[in-house]
Amino acid sequence: MNKLTPSLALALAFATGSVAAQTNNKLEEIIVVSSRVPMPLREIGTSVSVLAASEIQFRGYASLYDVLRTQPGVTVTNTGGMGAPSTVRIRGEEGYRTRAYIDGIDISDPSGIQISPKFEHLMSAGISRVEILRGPQGLMYGADAGGVINIQTDSTREGLAGSIEAEGGRFDTQRFSANVAGGNGTVDFSANAADYTTEGFNATTGDISRDNDGYDNTTFHGRLGWNATEDLRFEIVARDVDGEGEYDDCYDADFLLSNDCSNDYEQQAWRASADFQQGSLTHNLAYTKSETDSQFYTEGLPAFGGEGEVERTSYLGSWGASESVRLVYGVDLRTDSFDDGYNAHERDQDGYYFEYQGNHLENVFVTAGVRYDDNEDFGTHTTYRLSGAYLFTVGAGEMKLKAAYGTGFRPPSLFEIASNDSGYPPASLVDLEEEESGGYDIGLTWALDNGLYLEATYFDQEIDNEIFYDLEFFSGYLQENGTSDSKGVELVAIAPLGAGFSLNSNYTYNETNNSEGEQRARRPEQMFNLGVTWQTASDRLMLGVNLRGAYDAVSTSGAALDDYETLDFSADWRVVNALHLYGRVENLTDEKYEEVGGFNTSGAAGYVGLRYKF
Repeated sequence: MNKLTPSLALALAFATGSVAAQTNNKLEEIIVVSSRVPMPLREIGTSVSVLAASEIQFRGYASLYDVLRTQPGVTVTNTGGMGAPSTVRIRGEEGYRTRAYIDGIDISDPSGIQISPKFEHLMSAGISRVEILRGPQGLMYGADAGGVINIQTDSTREGLAGSIEAEGGRFDTQRFSANVAGGNGTVDFSANAADYTTEGFNATTGDISRDNDGYDNTTFHGRLGWNATEDLRFEIVARDVDGEGEYDDCYDADFLLSNDCSNDYEQQAWRASADFQQGSLTHNLAYTKSETDSQFYTEGLPAFGGEGEVERTSYLGSWGASESVRLVYGVDLRTDSFDDGYNAHERDQDGYYFEYQGNHLENVFVTAGVRYDDNEDFGTHTTYRLSGAYLFTVGAGEMKLKAAYGTGFRPPSLFEIASNDSGYPPASLVDLEEEESGGYDIGLTWALDNGLYLEATYFDQEIDNEIFYDLEFFSGYLQENGTSDSKGVELVAIAPLGAGFSLNSNYTYNETNNSEGEQRARRPEQMFNLGVTWQTASDRLMLGVNLRGAYDAVSTSGAALDDYETLDFSADWRVVNALHLYGRVENLTDEKYEEVGGFNTSGAAGYVGLRYKF
């Protein structure tokens, strides 16, 4: 029976996110997202947060963005419920600077206004782990990455295991999913199928018809691996997403406002890779292709839409030069294209990167990396990242002083350029240039073997020449001449409280300003999550509450948005060894608020489900 050597198994982790140390000391947890190779958190100077399978499953949220909004530094704005456009911002930066990968597949959609993931179509079913890299640290993911979300589905395993799940609740919501994974050491696989449907609620506050705006989503995701030898592995991942939603505020052929609006979204993506180990050298070669098709309708008639494609060929290598030095390097060849029926555009961008990782004086860890990008339309750019971690003993635990600084750039998207080319003044008179970014953070973490983890981080990042939409004349895209910034503090506390209770909480203060010193829209200045969980000694019953708050956000007009707190309740009862009865109530106190001006959010909503594991 062929089996991967431990070193090759680690080399695969950057693609699958499959390595996670089982330990109560979070500093020993293995992280992949920071440098695309597995590293213990104690050696990492960047800011990373992790969502494990047990937490994702217990919280129970249907959409992944609702899971993400429980994490430090992450905000989400939604425009009318499931399937409605949703933006995930990391440390106050625009959602299109957030990069998301599922089992190594870049799920960005170039058919949109900017190249960004469509989080509204990303369900939580089948997801077993999420790692979030906060800040402009896109050294190995593309210089425009202002934060990276690395998502893993079920990991491969010996034997066969899986689950089936059915759930129902308010708004005539139904959710079904099935997962299966297995292997024999030579061949392994995992597969997930999920179907979600809801009647929803009225999306906008101004729709006097008060009709419901529903959403349907069917997602298939699968992975197949073959360990050809002890040192050589091949893998293929495939994904298919089909979403159909209803919304308000669209216009018919006579430019009359209508609330009979709908959209179809499809994404098909796949990734093929080969991993090979030669002593202290590891190699990964991969090809990824993702195709998206979006079409919007007004009163049943096509209004607008577009097709997008991301094609990516990449190589990632690493060399353990010694016990204390490792070099990581790679090539990233990417082509983005979109066609909206009127304009067809395509762009190549080739990236080359190198990172030095060193362990000095036993308790000092440093990384230094540089990236060189050649963009077909905007020429060459060099960006870099430096990070460091220093560990020392404090009391019964270990404290880490961490710091990181990274730079980046973002060329105008294909849609932004096309919009200005076909628009009118003032936007048509503007030759858009690249945005340039830079940011640093510095922090302290303290961890004990009993699971206590405390973290405090200060961050400060800037964007020069930020591109924005002309909300005065609606002419297209304009560009600021100055600097936009985002700075603040992230606090995290994870602690066992005794008697079966545990605490998982975080607080973020985030001050954001544009080049004129005005607060940037839809970015709460203060956010928090306060979660408390209780479980029996036998782990048969688990109960939890999470209180989430957001304060001091403004709309695009500068008007204050609602401050709010929402309380969610979750429960899981293991009826027998393989059968779980679970439920949750979202927005238990029926809080009324708007995340985006003019768009409704869900009132109190209860859901109940059954999960069978085998």
